[in-house]
Amino acid sequence: MSEVPQHGVLPTLQSMLRATVVAVFVLTFLLQPYRIPSASMEKTLLVGDFLLVNKQALAPAGHWGWLLPYRRIQRGDVAVFYQPVTDTLLVKRVIAVGGDTLALHAGQVILNGTPRSEGYAVYAPAGRSRFRDDFPNMQERDPDTDAAWWVEMRSLVHSGALQVPGGDAFMMGDNRNNSQDSRYWGFVPESRIVGSPLLVYFSVRGDEEGSFWHRLRRLGRWRRVLSVVR
Repeated sequence: MSEVPQHGVLPTLQSMLRATVVAVFVLTFLLQPYRIPSASMEKTLLVGDFLLVNKQALAPAGHWGWLLPYRRIQRGDVAVFYQPVTDTLLVKRVIAVGGDTLALHAGQVILNGTPRSEGYAVYAPAGRSRFRDDFPNMQERDPDTDAAWWVEMRSLVHSGALQVPGGDAFMMGDNRNNSQDSRYWGFVPESRIVGSPLLVYFSVRGDEEGSFWHRLRRLGRWRRVLSVVR
């Protein structure tokens, strides 16, 4: 005898509750939405990209390490994290990890004494900045540099290179001349990393007015939808 389908308020509420529980679990432990607010990661990520952040990767394992596939951060990872000074949620690329030495010469990253090839880096036209392009520069302080970080750097620079403490990461935007990053406010503790962007689930330009549906039709960057972040 076939089961009679249930109707009414109670079954509907039960279904909604199950869906809510699943959604809360996914957003708490697996995925988190994030929108790109600035051009600091162009051309990898564009202003108006909507991301799904994979919270299984990069974030501290905690009590769930036995169940979810967490891993330690690696050079070249794109990471979402809480900025250590303002507590703002940002996305940048991991350039150096604990134990590394880092320097920039004319914008070129020198990692552990070796120039690094970075196909993702973009150098938009900009006036020369000794602090930004020849980092670490202890003679010239950029006005946007956090004062506490400027003082801390002095104890971490040896032979012209910055030493990254264990458990920390040095983050930089791919748009090197248009990025407020670790050069200006310091290291990111691994404990403040939320996860890694998984994919772009939607992307829209923000340069035109009109109704939501008008902008959706005219401004959606459809080729970026479901593109994997690398």
